[in-house]
Amino acid sequence: MNTVSGIEISVTEGGIAPANFESLYSIVSDGARRDPHRLSLGYPDGTVLTRAEVDSRVRALASALAERGVRQGDRVAILGRTSVEWALLDCAVLALGAIVVPIYPTSSPSQIEHILTDSGSTFFAAETEDDVARLLAVGARAVWTFTRIADWAVREPAIATPADEPLAEIRADDLAMIVYTSGTTGLSKGCMITHRNMYTSAANTVRQTGSVFGGTTVLALPLSHVFGQTMLFACLFGGTETYLLPGIPDLVPALARLRPTFLPLIPYGLEKIRKHCRTLLAEDAERDAVTRGLELLRRRDPAPPVEPVAAALGGRLRYVICGGASLDDSTAGFYAGVGVVILNCYGLTEAATAVTVSAPETNRLGTVGRPIPGTAVGIAPEDGEVLVRGPHVTPGYWGAAQEQRPVDADGWLHTGDIGELDDGYLRITGRKKEILVTSGGKNVAPTPLEDRVRLHPLVSNCIVLGDGRAYVTALVTLDAERAEQWRAEHPDADPATAVQAAVDEANELVSRAESIRAFRIVAGDFTIANGLLTSSLKLRRAAIAEAYADDIRQLYVARE
Repeated sequence: MNTVSGIEISVTEGGIAPANFESLYSIVSDGARRDPHRLSLGYPDGTVLTRAEVDSRVRALASALAERGVRQGDRVAILGRTSVEWALLDCAVLALGAIVVPIYPTSSPSQIEHILTDSGSTFFAAETEDDVARLLAVGARAVWTFTRIADWAVREPAIATPADEPLAEIRADDLAMIVYTSGTTGLSKGCMITHRNMYTSAANTVRQTGSVFGGTTVLALPLSHVFGQTMLFACLFGGTETYLLPGIPDLVPALARLRPTFLPLIPYGLEKIRKHCRTLLAEDAERDAVTRGLELLRRRDPAPPVEPVAAALGGRLRYVICGGASLDDSTAGFYAGVGVVILNCYGLTEAATAVTVSAPETNRLGTVGRPIPGTAVGIAPEDGEVLVRGPHVTPGYWGAAQEQRPVDADGWLHTGDIGELDDGYLRITGRKKEILVTSGGKNVAPTPLEDRVRLHPLVSNCIVLGDGRAYVTALVTLDAERAEQWRAEHPDADPATAVQAAVDEANELVSRAESIRAFRIVAGDFTIANGLLTSSLKLRRAAIAEAYADDIRQLYVARE
């Protein structure tokens, strides 16, 4: 075991780093120079731009923005769903040395206002006219649509600089983005991401995963989230043929047509695809796939694709890079059983997403891989908190949160996650602020239980409760469409009996003291729109507890 000042650490040496005067735009320009005809960014209809075409369009967009006053250091707020237009504008802003301030398209007016005010954004871009109106309503000025900026770029001459010269003198440690965190407990914080941070995170994710990025992918992650940004630049760096879709709901019907070899996803996306695949399989086939897949993962043996799931996934899908939240082992087993290996990764906004990434050759079930090159991961001896050190760690927060210090005097980023190291592999076991402590003193990690219950076809969402209580309970919401169909097929049955089976299965993961003793199906759902989920689909636990206070009281009143 390696230790530094009592901290158990796992370190991966080396890594790819930018030169001191190298920007994220150099990923685009270098790719165009090395391999101009290689396919790069693609539209949902299958049209694809080459690397040379991407570079040309980025330079034209940068010229149009510069003509309208965008200068180095200016903050440019961008609101919209993932698209080629978003990606090109992203790169153009960065090429000028200006700073991207991404905004979730699902953000509320108050969230948008906070981001614009806190960031001090002076230029604004939006996908649609409705998005323009949303920005104007909270104080933005002269908002441009993606289409309007693209029209300027077509009509006007590009910046008169040779194609192999930068558009601005940008240092690697200059600010590239201010990415606002999800804000599960309050106002979101603006995390500063430099060109060096994002460059090293993206490039070393590619290095860690070998040949994975040499294929074709479909990127449906929001570019308003740091995971989406890191995957975009990793794909540009790795020469991936990358199709961009507005969101995960658009992904399932597009897979058979776009035929990816790998996907970057969050567990929510994997669960949605798994529920779709369930409709294609015989009754026991899913259970058999999970059993077979878990055994194959333990032996690290690849499985051949299984029809009809393989066809629904495009026929070529072999890997999924999965991050953003915990992943139930049964989901990893299901995909492995049908020929797709999940490469778990771990990161956070403050480390430009990538801290650890699993590699095909060394993938280990139940872990999130080993540190990407150039990164050290430590475990604090006092409480098991995961610590991170490397060139991708943020210099700090912007605006109102600038006095908060995520990095300590020794250079360690304190993640707030609890984990352990096993032969250099990281395993995440919980989150400091989410660990429930029952009145009997038992520590309970809620997310594994929630993940397993949520896999049931009837279940839309689940929150596990029990902090300061005698026992653990849960609130469950139902998928409205599936619940209606289930009731039609089982007119004399109670959906609670079906959900009980999901709870029983979840309880098999934990001890009696940690198990869910009672649950309650509640009206409505936990959504971004009603403020009960963050933009990155994390539970707002305090808000849910307040909204469903009477339901929670009913869970305990008869037993305590």
